[in-house]
Amino acid sequence: MIVFLGVAMIAVFMFLILTKRTTPVIALILVPGVFAIIAQASGVATVPDGGVTGAIMNSIRDFAPTAALLVFAIIYFGLMIDVGLFDPLIRGILRAVGNSPVRLVVGTAVLASVVSFDGDGSTTFIITVSALLPVYLRLGLSPVVLTVVACMANGVMNIVPWGGPTIRAATVLNVPPDAIFLPMLPSMAAALGVILLFALQLGRMESRRLQVAGVPGGMLTPPARPGTGAEAGLDSQVPVLDEFTGLDPNRATLRPKLIWFNLALTVVLLVLL
Repeated sequence: MIVFLGVAMIAVFMFLILTKRTTPVIALILVPGVFAIIAQASGVATVPDGGVTGAIMNSIRDFAPTAALLVFAIIYFGLMIDVGLFDPLIRGILRAVGNSPVRLVVGTAVLASVVSFDGDGSTTFIITVSALLPVYLRLGLSPVVLTVVACMANGVMNIVPWGGPTIRAATVLNVPPDAIFLPMLPSMAAALGVILLFALQLGRMESRRLQVAGVPGGMLTPPARPGTGAEAGLDSQVPVLDEFTGLDPNRATLRPKLIWFNLALTVVLLVLL
């Protein structure tokens, strides 16, 4: 019965969200509360003294430290992205890629893994896709490869102590997040190695596909614009590889003079967390 109530709760939640009958925040508050009352009234679940309200307050009290860690990580890494901590890495990857599909796919795995340290998947895809998708299109690679490699890297790195999956598991098991994360470090390292090998293989497959399609070196030559010539058409349509096309490179939040301080601070925080 408790399993049926759990599945029904998820179904009702998804129905309310997909039909836009309520906002996600309201649904996350009301739906679990209603089903908790149903479970208590039907005798399916037992609650501590204080009823459903007491159970909710106890859960909030237990979850508060891990929730604070999650919020801090999102705010901190978002700030580091704004001040340009990851910009040199992105430019370095774009310069190293050149016209090689293999290096591009492997660079995608490296960039997605590093950016995923913030524990927020949306940030990973915003940075990775905006920086590398123009290069994928320029070289004629399938954007699906970009999505697959980024998803794999993010899936591994998303289990950092301040990431959602680890925090949820730690809350349910009533243990500190590092008690779950530290034993998984060897597995994470092995998984990252497998992802790099997989990215290498995908890059080789894309390179062979482009060769079969008659695209030398993976370089697509766009058609020339009327009256401008082939070279002018190429220069106007192909992005420069060492330019970061994601965030504004001249944004007011950049702090290039503090990049080494920010890097050292980030390393210290990662060790402490």
